[in-house]
Amino acid sequence: MFADFYRGKRVLVTGHSGFKGSWLSLWLAHLGCEVCGYSLAPETSPSMFNELGIESKIQKNVFASILNTQTLEETFAQFRPQIVFHLAAQPLVRLSYAQPVLTYQTNVMGSLNVLEAARKTPSVKAFVNITTDKCYENKENGRNFEETDPFGGYDPYSSSKACVEILSASYRNSFLQEPHAYSLATARAGNVIGGGDWAADRIVPDCIRAIMQNKEIEIRSPHSVRPWQHVLEPLGGYLLLGEKLFNHGKTYAEGFNFGPTESSVLTVEDLVRRLIGYLGRGSMKICRKDNLHEANLLMLSIQKAFRKLNWKPVLTADEAIRQTAEWYSRFYAGENMFDFTLKQIEDYQEKLHL
Repeated sequence: MFADFYRGKRVLVTGHSGFKGSWLSLWLAHLGCEVCGYSLAPETSPSMFNELGIESKIQKNVFASILNTQTLEETFAQFRPQIVFHLAAQPLVRLSYAQPVLTYQTNVMGSLNVLEAARKTPSVKAFVNITTDKCYENKENGRNFEETDPFGGYDPYSSSKACVEILSASYRNSFLQEPHAYSLATARAGNVIGGGDWAADRIVPDCIRAIMQNKEIEIRSPHSVRPWQHVLEPLGGYLLLGEKLFNHGKTYAEGFNFGPTESSVLTVEDLVRRLIGYLGRGSMKICRKDNLHEANLLMLSIQKAFRKLNWKPVLTADEAIRQTAEWYSRFYAGENMFDFTLKQIEDYQEKLHL
């Protein structure tokens, strides 16, 4: 699929110090890429970025905001990336209620800044803009979202990502039609899980924190349904999409869903119970919900990615939860997590037959 393609390519990843960005940066480095990471410094302690020493595994590391256009454009000009993966964002629904201005500034104007920096850099050929499955207008009618469905968003985070989808389509039509312009696609993934996530207000990190503190796991919405998937699943989709954009250009310059199979669409309660089972410890309790809106039902159609990219998930929900639990168990047992994380990447590559 893409193993040979990425060797020697210059790739810039925004948001590389975050959970998904750390996994992606490590995977790209393992594939033989020259990687430049651009993001804020890690905001959690511990963080996967620091624990695995990812800064030492990539060619260039820049800690700065995507709202800092001067530093951003200088980084692009100096590194001359061929492929860009834009992950930098304010990614949390509940934080978006507390900080709506920051959420829209980072997610909308920050994305525009990255698109512009890439447009000013002739070396850029492919740009994968990571948004979210929450960018769709969710009427909770029991139907899987398709790429042609209208955008929307009840909360500031979801609506800001819907704005990014609209921005990307407009930007593509307005500025990227010339043959020499880079090819821009958006990628919409489900709820990702995996080792190395310590963000606030995410179900798996919340579970891990509670268990390590010998507290009950508190869940607000036990019956909410989400498309859970291991973090390597959508990242594999992004990598495949990046290759297609680079080699075939505008043919793939559109939006794609990267989600799990329907058998991996579980309730929050199901996920927590299975995680507790694999960890071998922990208990949970249902807490009264606050008045912040959260969707009850969210599912993605992945037929387009299968049909056009020949992409499909290869891990079941149980495999994703088991691998996540094993990562944290080994981390807190003091094992070498760089080697173990790389082993999980290599095992996943074998499932993809790379």
